[in-house]
Amino acid sequence: MLRKICVLSSLLFGFAIVSIAQDSRHFTFHYAFTVKNLPAGKKVRIWIPAARSDANQEVKVVSAKGDLPVKKTRESKYGNEIYFAETSGITQPELHFDVEYDVVRHERLALNPAPHMVAASLTAQERQEDLKPDALVPVTGLPADLAVKVTEGRTQPLDKARAIYDYVFTTMRYDKTGTGWGRGDVLYACDARKGNCTDFHSLFIAMARSQGIPARFEIGFSLPPDQHSAEIAGYHCWSDFYIDGKGWIPVDISEAWKHPEKREYFFGSHDVNRLQFSMGRDLRLNPAQDGKPLNYFVYPYVELDGREYPNVSLAFSFADVASSLAVK
Repeated sequence: MLRKICVLSSLLFGFAIVSIAQDSRHFTFHYAFTVKNLPAGKKVRIWIPAARSDANQEVKVVSAKGDLPVKKTRESKYGNEIYFAETSGITQPELHFDVEYDVVRHERLALNPAPHMVAASLTAQERQEDLKPDALVPVTGLPADLAVKVTEGRTQPLDKARAIYDYVFTTMRYDKTGTGWGRGDVLYACDARKGNCTDFHSLFIAMARSQGIPARFEIGFSLPPDQHSAEIAGYHCWSDFYIDGKGWIPVDISEAWKHPEKREYFFGSHDVNRLQFSMGRDLRLNPAQDGKPLNYFVYPYVELDGREYPNVSLAFSFADVASSLAVK
């Protein structure tokens, strides 16, 4: 919830206070990219994930510009919003796109919610969907066997989820060396016991689902808490799990691993230093891509004559909105 704006005697001093005590963060976010070295005459289709408002973030589109006209669509499985552009015969070697957002991101404190907050409920169909395996996230076999061992003696779903969280935290190592990491491949994570946020949370989701706890995958970008404008090098992802009577409960195990003093915080809370773009795995876009379902959707996806085209240069950045910083 936004608090009243304080008049600060020094902007730098004000920024320091905000970095310590804030329950929301107001910033602009630029999502820009260039599709490069396009051969003339080819059919090009481009899908761009679009950030949207929900209970945790207020998103306004300041501008959405590109060298091709874009239209808004939505995929059916999770309701993720998409900007889509196409041309039947490209005439220029590069295509540039830039979407600017104005965002207020709120802190989530699911285990200590505000009095007015009402726990979300799941329909039977939603529960079933959030218990299913994904292509790289099995809910039987090795992750299920691990979950049985890890949750032994625990009967309550919340206690089981905490045991799984602690297992992933203590067993995995945040390490982006070698190959195989970053795909959210649960069997890789079980074997290598290392990876990035995708691997951490895919393992958590697989183990939770195997214990009958609905869990979902969310992806976007993290913002540095100690900077007020910067380029963003790459994505960040996290997870939620569902408990009857409490609703969706957030976790961020890879951030807890990098900041072990926040291990307790990131079981049940998400900070304000993030922006979500999409949810889910194995995504079929709208209009449907010719290629296989997307493992996850945070970067633009481009097809050239019906085949994935990877020659895309990314440029993401953010800047805090100083005049509207929220402080307690």
